[in-house]
Amino acid sequence: MTRSASPLLELRGISKRFAGVQALDDVSFELYPSEVHMLLGENGAGKSTLMKVLCGAHHADAGEFFYQGSPVKITGPADAQRLGIAVIFQEFTLVPYLSVAQNIFLGREPKGRFPGSVDHARMRADAQKIMDQLGMTLNPDTVVATLGVAQQQMVEIAKALSQEARILVLDEPTAALSDNETEKLFGMIERLKAQGVAMAYISHRMAEVFSMGDRITILRDGKKVGSRMPNETAPDELVSLMVGRQVDMSYARAFCEAPGELALRMRGVSANNGIHDIDLEVRAGEIVGLAGLVGSGRTEVARAIFGADVINAGSIEIFGKPQTGSPTHARRLGAALIPESRKTQGLALMRSVGENLLLASLPRVFPSGWFSPRKAAKQARALISRMRIATPGPGQRVQVLSGGNQQKVVIGKWLNAESRLFIFDEPTRGIDVGAKAEIFALLDTLVKQGAAVLMISSELPEIVNVCDRTYVMREGRIAGHLARGQMNEQAILTLGMHHA
Repeated sequence: MTRSASPLLELRGISKRFAGVQALDDVSFELYPSEVHMLLGENGAGKSTLMKVLCGAHHADAGEFFYQGSPVKITGPADAQRLGIAVIFQEFTLVPYLSVAQNIFLGREPKGRFPGSVDHARMRADAQKIMDQLGMTLNPDTVVATLGVAQQQMVEIAKALSQEARILVLDEPTAALSDNETEKLFGMIERLKAQGVAMAYISHRMAEVFSMGDRITILRDGKKVGSRMPNETAPDELVSLMVGRQVDMSYARAFCEAPGELALRMRGVSANNGIHDIDLEVRAGEIVGLAGLVGSGRTEVARAIFGADVINAGSIEIFGKPQTGSPTHARRLGAALIPESRKTQGLALMRSVGENLLLASLPRVFPSGWFSPRKAAKQARALISRMRIATPGPGQRVQVLSGGNQQKVVIGKWLNAESRLFIFDEPTRGIDVGAKAEIFALLDTLVKQGAAVLMISSELPEIVNVCDRTYVMREGRIAGHLARGQMNEQAILTLGMHHA
């Protein structure tokens, strides 16, 4: 990359504080034309906050902005849009019950022939053109609520690209994408670079950092701790800068040699959600992987086990007892689901950290039915300490926590319910390397204490290095089972790919 003489956009000395937490402390950040500037840091380091300041979603408490060398003000999203800034957030900003085309052009709908009307035919055609560029096969009239996570992510990308942005912010854009979709996104990024677009890219995937990044900036605890060129650094150095300590990235663990009792048994399970004839077992003391491409049916299996989707054939047993009911029944049998989408399915966002942590264990903690605020606060503080949740206290609204700390709240909620079968659906999605190590250490502790874990992950190194054995799905069915000695990334991909 040949860098221009001056930045397209420069942020100097940006600071931001929330409810007793210093989210950003004197951070400077520059974006040059035709550059992909990688932004790294643990969850809670301030990456997303910095990008929200950049796009006007948050107002900086201190700092200056310069566009093409001239001072500008960014006090709201309208200011950012006028500067050509578009954002693809990690958490979706789509309107569920509008169509794909309506979401892409929301607030910028082409005008019809009559005052106040919308040219729907042109809007659909323009949406189709953008989706064709991304290789998307969706109908522009499809309602967004009916789409899966990966498809919604692609709609977010199409929405941002439709604005013809000169500055594009990407916050974990590939977290929910398949390899094929990721490859298409990277192709689009290269085309945008050739057009002079400047990009800020938040990622926790080192392969992306080194393959796509032109420059790397690292944040820790709201401060900028370093900038590096990809050819002048290595993953170990970046991780050390991010966490301020050495982190084991190998996820090494002592694998289970003698599994215990049968915790989960599925026989011939089919459901209207698209899974067919599923046979699967998980025993106490082991971590069992569930792998496969995005859309292969992994999440649907988890939902069937937990009673979120009703099965129409086969049987499910949890610790020897039939699971024939709702998620409440699954909880009573000792099952816990840590879902893929923590914001929409795992948390009550408007409630406090303490309330979320106690939500699944209220009958156990207060068997008489009388609620004690003092006892609740004590339990919550113990879980906050155990899970190392970064929050001022149990009264903090869970909505303002970073993604990694929100994930810890979801896990802590089920630990407090004394669950024995844990279903983790993409437990490290959008999680930094330090938090990943903590979560895998927790999984290892759980199984050592006699729990059983079913782990769904798109990250094949996690499956290979963490799981005792793995089931691989393809098109809603179990395509194969791999024992410990058979597990490697090639074997999983061979089973999981179409026409394998």
